[in-house]
Amino acid sequence: MTALQAPPAAPELLAHCAGLVRPALRQAVGRLHPWLGEMAAYSFGWCEVGGAPATAASGGKGVRQALAVLGARAAGADEHAGIPAAVAVELVHVFSLLHDDIMDGDATRRRRPAVWKAYGTGPAVLAGDALFALAVETLAAVPQGAGAVRLLSAALADLMRGQADDLLFTGRPCTGPDRVTVEEYRSMAEAKTGALLGCAAALGALLGGADEDTTSALDRAGRHLGIAFQLVDDVLGIWGDPAVTGKPTGGDLRERKKTYPVLAALGSPAGRALPELLDSPGRSEEAAELIEAAGGRTAALAEARAHTATARALLSRAPLAAGAAGDLLTVLDFLVGREL
Repeated sequence: MTALQAPPAAPELLAHCAGLVRPALRQAVGRLHPWLGEMAAYSFGWCEVGGAPATAASGGKGVRQALAVLGARAAGADEHAGIPAAVAVELVHVFSLLHDDIMDGDATRRRRPAVWKAYGTGPAVLAGDALFALAVETLAAVPQGAGAVRLLSAALADLMRGQADDLLFTGRPCTGPDRVTVEEYRSMAEAKTGALLGCAAALGALLGGADEDTTSALDRAGRHLGIAFQLVDDVLGIWGDPAVTGKPTGGDLRERKKTYPVLAALGSPAGRALPELLDSPGRSEEAAELIEAAGGRTAALAEARAHTATARALLSRAPLAAGAAGDLLTVLDFLVGREL
């Protein structure tokens, strides 16, 4: 890129990274048992049930694989150095989605039947396990394999802890000493969503030869980015357009999830009637209106802005290659800028 060229927009940047990683990702999935490979390909949006090529694109944004590629570039290495990290984190991400859909009972994913609905619960669990094993195998094969696997393992441990807390939060009361606090929410969001985002950038940097301070800064920035992303996702889960999000309006409220807007509203005097609404089937629209009136939406977006600012500050202070640092900020703004 010359000085006269404008930096790439986020969709262009994500598409470039996806094109770079896709051959290696397909090659990795091709090593699986054919049935498991078909379910994996379906989950990536490459095929339909039965293995026929997909009639329409249905894959994700590819943010995590892009962070891994950019992490390598941020370390001053060629972007290809981050490909094994990108493959590993994308495999782990899809593994987590397969299991997440089962735990939450979500029947659709990206406007198609979820893998467990299309193939069955047992097969979907097995496919997720296969993707997890494949991610570890992918990293174990690189020269920095031991360190890379340790980094991924730590992120996975956090992800599981965050997922466990998220599930347990649903059964906890809305009020009283056992209620979920916003501090507990932040810890859950960092672990469930931020750990893998931070790991993606840090893994790419590790494979690019970065020192510990640089990889640590990228990991911490990714964790704050994950909290911000989860906060925005919470807002969209209540007030988002189903045509855009692919999720039914108010689904989080019907599932009684302790999202940040809900917790913020419960902590306000204006939210005293909220527990009754959350416990009453068919009143999610009223609950959404009360949460907004009690300041839940405003509080969630303000918190997201704060974590986004922290992530930007960490990236600005880290010794990163200039072009890659700007691209990381582009991805950051894209990921959390849906409502901010």
